[in-house]
Amino acid sequence: MLNRGLPAAALLVAFAGPMWAQSAPPVDTALARQIDAIANQVLQSTGVPSASVAVVKNGRLVYANAYGAAKLEPRLAASPDMRYAIGSISKQFTAVALLLLQQDGKLKLDDPVSRFIPGLTRGNEVTVRQLLSHTSGYQDFWPQDYVMPMMLKATTPQAIADVWAKQPLDFDPGSRWQYSNTNYTLAGMVVEKASRMPFFQFVHSRILVPAGLTSAADFDASPRAANATGYIRYALGPLRPAPDAGSGWMWAAGELAMTARDLANWDINIIRHALLKPESYRELQREVVLNNGAGTGYSLGLDVAMQGGRFMLEHSGEVSGFTAENIVFPEDSAAIVVLTNQDAAPASGAIANQIATALFATEDKLAESRTAQAKAIFDGLQRGTVDRSLFTSNANAYFSDQALKDFASSLGPLGAPTGFVQTRQSLRGGMTARSYRVTFSNRVLRVWTFETRDGKLEQYQVAPIG
Repeated sequence: MLNRGLPAAALLVAFAGPMWAQSAPPVDTALARQIDAIANQVLQSTGVPSASVAVVKNGRLVYANAYGAAKLEPRLAASPDMRYAIGSISKQFTAVALLLLQQDGKLKLDDPVSRFIPGLTRGNEVTVRQLLSHTSGYQDFWPQDYVMPMMLKATTPQAIADVWAKQPLDFDPGSRWQYSNTNYTLAGMVVEKASRMPFFQFVHSRILVPAGLTSAADFDASPRAANATGYIRYALGPLRPAPDAGSGWMWAAGELAMTARDLANWDINIIRHALLKPESYRELQREVVLNNGAGTGYSLGLDVAMQGGRFMLEHSGEVSGFTAENIVFPEDSAAIVVLTNQDAAPASGAIANQIATALFATEDKLAESRTAQAKAIFDGLQRGTVDRSLFTSNANAYFSDQALKDFASSLGPLGAPTGFVQTRQSLRGGMTARSYRVTFSNRVLRVWTFETRDGKLEQYQVAPIG
């Protein structure tokens, strides 16, 4: 674990924290309606009780809303002011704590763990950076998506280290990537040793307060810090209150609870490089590579990737009763936060990814007209016709008589699409590449195009999505 209705009390936000005041941004009512529709539809289809959502656009927190029930009996509507546990999204706060200590000259990320914690397996070979990047080889103490009986009782970081970090490594340090909560328990111990402060006290004083995250609380010390109730479900059975894990298990691997709005404010701190030095942000966001040079898709407490031609920082979170998703596009000054109150459920990721699609569709001024054009071309191909004035000579050669017959015979029987949405935009070979998701009642297709600088289409392809 620790992995990665009608709307209630929508908020348009004009303040992102004590470090910068903002004037109220223009209300993007079309985007707000899309977010509301996405969240309500996903909650209905998954049965997850509630979601709290916050969206950053152009570096500003522009929308926060909550949907569904934060508590089922007696029913309590979800509110944007409620705290949800964020699980492993907390790991990036642990990574930032260690970067702050590196700035303070108290440690280096490439120090061996043995400098701070004696007696660990190959502790003189494993580095702090390898803990933060999940390349250490220490075995995960909690890969399960449920709370084991032993986790109902309190534990200590040292007890976790004694069991899981003193057995043989799963692999040689730096040779593989494997997600492990044990790494972050050890990382929290390093924070305490280097700072000579209790872990949460350091995080609170050096990160939460300067970043203006006033709602953030220690879920590890008290599960009631989340004032939304967490739920579990066995298969398709009824929702039931989730058990509380004992203190010490979440700790530096997943200890925080906060509002979606405050987590979005944290994302603004990342976008604006407001807390760390520039070189520390570069370390936080740079993909860690293995000893053989292969990329891991992970930096320090963050998944890193390109999505739709945009640089993306992402992490999910899961603890007993809660799942969460946080996506940041730092170069586009945008972020999406979704917090939900059911564990082992896909709703937070589904909502966040659909909001990302909607957010960037509104950012692309040509998206609406290009989507309409792509749909019109699709409609024509269903009939075996194509407007050749829209295409380059290469593309027109591709659309031979045989090709048009095959397009018509295979696409025509599907009838009119129920949805035609742009899902991605990037660059390829000096052209703009766009992808679309085309839905029908019983199947989904992908359409992708290449557009030259003069607006002509060099390519228009159709294929099924598995």
